[in-house]
Amino acid sequence: MPEPMIEVELEAMAHGGSALGRVEGQMVLLPYAIPGERVRARVVGQKGRMLFAEGVQLLEASADRVQPACPHFGPGRCAGCQWQHIDYPAQLLLKQDVLADQLERIGGFTEADVRPVIPAPALWFYNDWMRLLPAADGTVGFADTRGAVLPISECHVLHPDLLALLPLLDMEALTGVERLTLQRGSDGQRMLILEVANDEAPELETDLPMSVNLVLQSGEPRNLIGDLYSHYAVKGRTFRVSAGSYFRPNTSQVEPLLDNVLAALALTAESAVLEAYGGMGLFTPFLAERARLVTLIEDDPFALADAEVNLGEADNVDVIEGDAQDVLPELEAGYDVALFDLPESGLPTEMTDALAATAIPRLVILSSDPATLARDGKRLAGHGYRLVYAQPIDLAPQTAQIDTIAVFER
Repeated sequence: MPEPMIEVELEAMAHGGSALGRVEGQMVLLPYAIPGERVRARVVGQKGRMLFAEGVQLLEASADRVQPACPHFGPGRCAGCQWQHIDYPAQLLLKQDVLADQLERIGGFTEADVRPVIPAPALWFYNDWMRLLPAADGTVGFADTRGAVLPISECHVLHPDLLALLPLLDMEALTGVERLTLQRGSDGQRMLILEVANDEAPELETDLPMSVNLVLQSGEPRNLIGDLYSHYAVKGRTFRVSAGSYFRPNTSQVEPLLDNVLAALALTAESAVLEAYGGMGLFTPFLAERARLVTLIEDDPFALADAEVNLGEADNVDVIEGDAQDVLPELEAGYDVALFDLPESGLPTEMTDALAATAIPRLVILSSDPATLARDGKRLAGHGYRLVYAQPIDLAPQTAQIDTIAVFER
């Protein structure tokens, strides 16, 4: 039976990067479209009153539509970018709109102060970190929009120094490798990180101009060739990051992110700061310079080892290894402000409840998912917190990813 055809006018952008329209009382989600466009589309799925469609013919184009830069972009191709077809100023407005919509619909924040998105200084070739998958042809690729692995010949958001390594990677020689990560430090040092199913390192003989490391299933890094660490320069400091530990891929936006986080925290020399999910300690030394006391909580021992190195000579930081939701109830009260650098999953319910018990007056939350931020904000509002403002910052141009610095006060 042929799939039904519809004609839809797109009204808004939905969380996740698809445009949203209505047809005969039903909602329609259509990727690679822009609000204001009219599209002839094929219905490919349905969930309740939501139709999922794919475009067949563009009937009326938006003035914000541009030619995508990458040949791998589009339906059935690479899933890494969702918005290469949208002019960059329009991308920023759409991200602000999506964030405001999620905060209102999910969080109940009907008059939220959602500030304009801080734009990225580089729109292309900005990623110094990228995860890849073995492709069937012996090369590497990205997941495509249908879940398979798409071999790639180019990538317009990956730094050229890493892009140059792609044709040199021979997956037939790297037997058992399930995932690979390429990363580049501020000094230009390149690294290949391997993940394998059985924790057994492949036999390597290579003259590739990069370090090679293995990350075990436990998260422990093992050095195979060259260096175990990448190094990143931020505001006059050098940060060590072990293979497998996380550092934001768009390194050109790290300093603007840091500046806005510090402004949101509004620290004084007498402030006591709780920092949870602190990772390799990007923010910690800058907090220590401005506050009386910092307590850093992180459950990854390898990232925490980096953090202790990255602290330098700071002597006003307490470092605690453990899950933040278990550690927080054991801490003494008296913190003035808390900083949470959250994964996409957001705050666990137990953590929200533990926060309410501490009654910390000011919370600064870093989120990469507006939906979980709105959910967490609603829970915090139930415990007496109000959303002061949400400051989005674009760490991933050409994608629908929305990163936000959200400030809550009790």
